Amino acid sequence: MNGKITFTMIKPDAVANGHTGKIIDHIISKGFKIVAMKYTKLSKEIAGEFYGIHRERPFFNDLVAYMTAGTIVAMVLEKDNAVLDFREIIGATDPKNAAAGTIRNLYATSIEANAVHGSDSDENAAGEASFFFNAFERF
Repeated sequence: MNGKITFTMIKPDAVANGHTGKIIDHIISKGFKIVAMKYTKLSKEIAGEFYGIHRERPFFNDLVAYMTAGTIVAMVLEKDNAVLDFREIIGATDPKNAAAGTIRNLYATSIEANAVHGSDSDENAAGEASFFFNAFERF
């Protein structure tokens, strides 16, 4: 499946602001197939484990607090060239720098509250997908 899947989360800000459906529609309209999806709230332990790579960085505690502040929607998406194509449709991390029509341009409110997470490599996509979904939860 390398190159064919990516992982995303619609973050708490976008869910709270009522953008879940619009973001999912945007993703599907760009040719992605949702192969797994769940609506959940992360615990501090789970968020800390998921973002463990950032544990020593100064923003780690704020990131965990933000990601546990509300509900998220986790998804595994399928498409050829999934990671790169998804990074293109979500736009730059800072919505001020995101291209017009990208998810972050349309729905993010700040660099911190940037609406969605997107895997940055095929390897990370596989690991992140496996972190949230077991083999029986994917179609």
